[in-house]
Amino acid sequence: MDLKQRWQTFRSWPWGVRWASYVTAALVLTLIATLLTGTVLVRRPFPLVDGEIELAGLKGNVQVIRDDNGIPQIYADTTSDLMLAQGFVHAQDRFFEMDVRRHITAGRLSELFGESTLETDKMVRTMGWRRVAERELPMLEPETRAALQSYADGVNQYLDNRSNSRIALEYTVLGLGGLDYTPEKWTPVDSLAWLKAMAWDLRGNMEDEIARAMLSVSHTESEVADLYPSYPYAEHEPIVTQGALVDGRYEPRATEPGSRDPARPGYTADQLDVLDETRKALGSVPELVGQGPGIGSNSWVVDGEHSATGEPLLANDPHLSTSIPGIWYQVGLHCRKISSDCPFNVSGFSFSGVPGVVIGHNDDIAWGFTNLGPDVTDLYLERVTGKQWEYDGELRPLQIRQETIKVRDGEDFELTIRETDHGPLVSDVSSELSTVGANAQIAGEDRTNHAVALRWTALDPAPTADAILGLNRASNWDEFRAAAASFSVPAQNLVYADREGHIGYQAPGRIPIRKSGNDGTRPAAGWLPENDWSGKDIPFDSLPKAFDPEEGFIVTANQAAVGESYGPHLTDDWDYGYRSQRIRELLEGEGDVSVSEMADIQVDDFNSFASVLVPRLLDIELPGGYRRDGQEELADWDYHQSADSAGAAYFNIVWRNVLELTFHDEMRESLHPDGGSRWWLVMTNLLDDPRNSWWDNKDTQHVERRDEILRDAMIEASDDIVRLLARNPADWEWGRLHRLDLRHQTLGESGIAPVEALFNRLGARIGGGGSIVNATNWDANEGFTVTSAPSMRMVVSMADFDDSRWINLTGASGHAFHRNYTDQRDLFVEGRMLPWRFSRKAVKESGRDTLLLRPGS
Repeated sequence: MDLKQRWQTFRSWPWGVRWASYVTAALVLTLIATLLTGTVLVRRPFPLVDGEIELAGLKGNVQVIRDDNGIPQIYADTTSDLMLAQGFVHAQDRFFEMDVRRHITAGRLSELFGESTLETDKMVRTMGWRRVAERELPMLEPETRAALQSYADGVNQYLDNRSNSRIALEYTVLGLGGLDYTPEKWTPVDSLAWLKAMAWDLRGNMEDEIARAMLSVSHTESEVADLYPSYPYAEHEPIVTQGALVDGRYEPRATEPGSRDPARPGYTADQLDVLDETRKALGSVPELVGQGPGIGSNSWVVDGEHSATGEPLLANDPHLSTSIPGIWYQVGLHCRKISSDCPFNVSGFSFSGVPGVVIGHNDDIAWGFTNLGPDVTDLYLERVTGKQWEYDGELRPLQIRQETIKVRDGEDFELTIRETDHGPLVSDVSSELSTVGANAQIAGEDRTNHAVALRWTALDPAPTADAILGLNRASNWDEFRAAAASFSVPAQNLVYADREGHIGYQAPGRIPIRKSGNDGTRPAAGWLPENDWSGKDIPFDSLPKAFDPEEGFIVTANQAAVGESYGPHLTDDWDYGYRSQRIRELLEGEGDVSVSEMADIQVDDFNSFASVLVPRLLDIELPGGYRRDGQEELADWDYHQSADSAGAAYFNIVWRNVLELTFHDEMRESLHPDGGSRWWLVMTNLLDDPRNSWWDNKDTQHVERRDEILRDAMIEASDDIVRLLARNPADWEWGRLHRLDLRHQTLGESGIAPVEALFNRLGARIGGGGSIVNATNWDANEGFTVTSAPSMRMVVSMADFDDSRWINLTGASGHAFHRNYTDQRDLFVEGRMLPWRFSRKAVKESGRDTLLLRPGS
């Protein structure tokens, strides 16, 4: 599903316009009167951060020191106390966010928001996220299970005897809208289910599978290939630039070639229809971490020889969907005395709802994540007859179960879920297909119908939660890799540095080995055994890795992980490497890079594609007058997309028009270009082929060529920019078009202006753009507003942890109007960062508030 349709789906949730049906005019007046002027109601959920609180279950005193930004550093004597305190603190600042997430991952949103979220609940229940999480819990190490339980105990200590109005302002607003609700106790499974949502949003190439299939009906294989070009290895280096597989193990200093080229299926019209409906149904699941154009991340690490400090430096900034509160929560978890009973001294970015630190550093090592993006999902077209499905010429019984979805202010919905051996039939979960879906066929109709099953590694239980705490405890490369081996989904690129001066890279994750008939790039025929997964995954030791590479640095930005000679198939759908190559160039140009220079690279706003397209645009002859103003701006533009750049404003309008004029006439709306890195390479290739058929507008009798399309795009842009900004180029600014709007994921989309004003923070002007190192992405189908961005930034100095820096997209608090709700946003927009204090002395000196948690009954 493209972002436009995702947005429309999102707006159809109950916190969209339909939510207003719960709210009368009198209620709106009440909200204005009580919330906008009701300081008491607004401040009631603010947490106590100074003083003492007794908590049952603590074995000893726990100290929580917060700095001016509300970032907590937690000190305890045992792991159980540390995790209990983290759960309590997370709940203090972010419980409503945690509660909404667990309702999403359990397929229970409709209990809170009514019928409008039923499609989302049906899809999540069909995939069975919570059922998988329940099966994962007993697989975990005893220490992980104990930490999850202690964390849950801390959350529940916060909830005990606390009214909804003291938990979150959102509950007060929903209560005024008629919701009668008391939050349930938190459980370890609630934490594990959230990891499924993270895996879903970073799942890989499922949309590309469907798009290739849909394009293949009306276009030749060559035309489809134009839109999915091969990764440009000659221009953009992969992550791992040396090494190969030897006897099943990836050896960083060896060389061994490998290849793979399975057959590809064709499609009929009815199969494409069911795929298109499946795409719509899959799009009903909301984005919690991020999907859509430009989702990715940057991370890199340099060794001491390339660092001004003489020790390694590590940087990371994951690019995820924008929201308020932000996805990350900064925290420090410190055992006062390191021992087997309390082995943690770690600081970094956590997920509210999950114990431990996901990205950060401890006493000995630092690590960062970017999405590896391997192909871990396949869609299977299935031939279904009644309660059976076809496989290898025989009919097999479907696995069928019933679940009840409770619906606020409505009748319970009885959901029938069907599965083949490949996975759940996700095509059943579609309002358009409901008459030919599960219920009709269960009733006994004996007919054949195409359905679509989802095969996804995350639907198989795995001990990913072990990896998080394992990374927190690791003290060297071997322990780091041992922890990473448990990180099954989503598969990530992990960069590494340690206090001994080593740097490294490891690709972990459960990545399937397919049989010969299925290359994973398009939906496969489920009735053919040769299209199955083999039942084996690529062994961890066979996955790419690097340790102290000769060039002295490692860059990961979602580009190809390894070169063409690598044997196992990871994916054909990498990011195309513009960000990664720019980072490499900047590192090579800096020589010995400092902490400040690492931070400067993170906000680099150079548009690599502009250097390709702008010379072509300058060759176009345009009419006189204001039509040439934009072209004159391009002639002087340095290709940097700062917020005040006039050239960037005009260029991006032209780029959007070029995409529309070139491709919209030949594609379904759902396939229209978003403008990301793939389209940069597509257009780079097309610009060298001025008579390519893609330039021609099929809706006209005239045959258009490249220069005509470019001319029309620029003429339209000259009118667009006058309408959107100003007639005078002196008043053109990219940031006036490219705004960072932070919207509350639920009530921020209510359709009720006073309610939205309570929770949203809109209108920040920001530089950067899609496929740029400062990856403030936008969707060419929607406009220029930021759709995803660096969700945080960090630079870790292994020479002095207190010299490290970090920043969050929003702030520590999830409470509207709290001073830490968006206190980091303006710094983030300006490209600045906060000092990241780690040592006990530095934390104490920067502390503003100290909360003592004491054992209680």
